[in-house]
Amino acid sequence: MSGNGRRARAFGGAIAGTIAVLLAGCAGNTGSGDPGPQSLSGGETCQSIRSNLNRLDREGVPSLVEQQNSGKKLGAAQKAKADLYNQLLDKYLGARCHV
Repeated sequence: MSGNGRRARAFGGAIAGTIAVLLAGCAGNTGSGDPGPQSLSGGETCQSIRSNLNRLDREGVPSLVEQQNSGKKLGAAQKAKADLYNQLLDKYLGARCHV
């Protein structure tokens, strides 16, 4: 498989994962316990988080996240990138940047 094909599959997986997270959040939201959007820490903006997520997407990190979620052991640097991606995605969704 070519590099572009692998990137397309990784990107598709990242999108599928993001949609799954969004749907899971919506399914569990009954409206009464919604804490509202989380505030971002000093200097962070939705745009800066999205920019970092885009950079990690280009580096293929969503495939590392998938591997980590399926139980595969990652090296320390790969695990750090996967964890960073998850943290950024949590912030992005928690602040409702996607709305």
